[in-house]
Amino acid sequence: MKRVALALLVLVTAFAFGITASNSFAQEKPAKKIEKFGEDQRAKEWKGKRWTTSDKKFTWRASDPWGGLIFHDFLIHFADSVRAASGGRLDIKVFQTGAIVPAMETFDAVSKGTLDMGHAWPGYWKGKNEAFVAFASVPFGLDVEGYNIWYYERGGAKMLNDLYAPFNMVGFFCGNSGQELGIHSNKKATKMEDFKGMKVRTVGWYQDILNLLGANVTPLPGPEIYLALERGVIDGCEFSSPAINLPQGYHEITKFVIEPGVHQPSCQTDIFINKKKWDELPDDLKAIVEICAKETQLWSTAWIENLNIGAIEQMGKKVEYVQMDDATIIEFARVSKKYLDDLGAKSPDVKKVLDSQEQFKKDFAPWRKMRGGIAPWPHEQLIKGQLYQ
Repeated sequence: MKRVALALLVLVTAFAFGITASNSFAQEKPAKKIEKFGEDQRAKEWKGKRWTTSDKKFTWRASDPWGGLIFHDFLIHFADSVRAASGGRLDIKVFQTGAIVPAMETFDAVSKGTLDMGHAWPGYWKGKNEAFVAFASVPFGLDVEGYNIWYYERGGAKMLNDLYAPFNMVGFFCGNSGQELGIHSNKKATKMEDFKGMKVRTVGWYQDILNLLGANVTPLPGPEIYLALERGVIDGCEFSSPAINLPQGYHEITKFVIEPGVHQPSCQTDIFINKKKWDELPDDLKAIVEICAKETQLWSTAWIENLNIGAIEQMGKKVEYVQMDDATIIEFARVSKKYLDDLGAKSPDVKKVLDSQEQFKKDFAPWRKMRGGIAPWPHEQLIKGQLYQ
């Protein structure tokens, strides 16, 4: 009887607790609904899309202005990716610089259909529209992370195609080599007064900015730089990232490298495709081209930055790396801003693109500042107090 009574007590207690717990839970508020934050625009556009393939094959001819520079590898990598992803249905044949048209005529050749596509630094086409430079390198402008966010998520891709459209082309970002090295120089210029009268080779917007700061700039083409340095025609030059500068040998005939490369926080390249050839492609091949351009964008930065490790080590055996002081960098920034504002006042396209990039920088600034204390320095340097990028 005792066992039966104990069992009944347990059942009654459990039943009573169940009622109490049920009433308690019933009185609680329902869990907060978590709203989805953000949307993948491509997923929205492709939702329900039916992908089909055909046996039809396409062959494109492509070229670039790079000659022996490793920027040419960006185009090779992209063409290989497209060939693999399409199973050979789109075969992009890459021709050496000058084999079909001279280096700086690739833009017109693609526009007219002599070439099907090209690869270059968009700043080369400033004579077509000054705004192309904003998609290449802007003094104190976007770094590679900034370019990627702005281009893929903030409307940059549409703005680039708006520039290419009048010339019968479409374009895609396709390779970024990161921040460029500063100025190879035989003059140790770290203060603003050091740049006055200095004879420097550079091109693009930085050419005008240095002239405004009192330098004497000569926009020599790449093949002429080494000889000009060797003969003292120029005191210094800027060209590209460490891995690209190393084979040029500038470190062999200069004493210093003046850092940082404020003129090009990153060096962005792109592909540009004849519109008629683009329109002929089925949707799946268009998607493959776009995806492979993005894959090349990712790979190129990793590849170049890894090469830069060895490049600065080798160059450092011959040159001294020196830093401009803060006051000089700030003055460079002040003059650069005025110059860019003046350009925008003359060109609505320049203003539109630069305003968009500057707005992104402002919007991104709070998060950039918050995360700035955890730069990935080696542990030994962190422990000694080196915290910030």
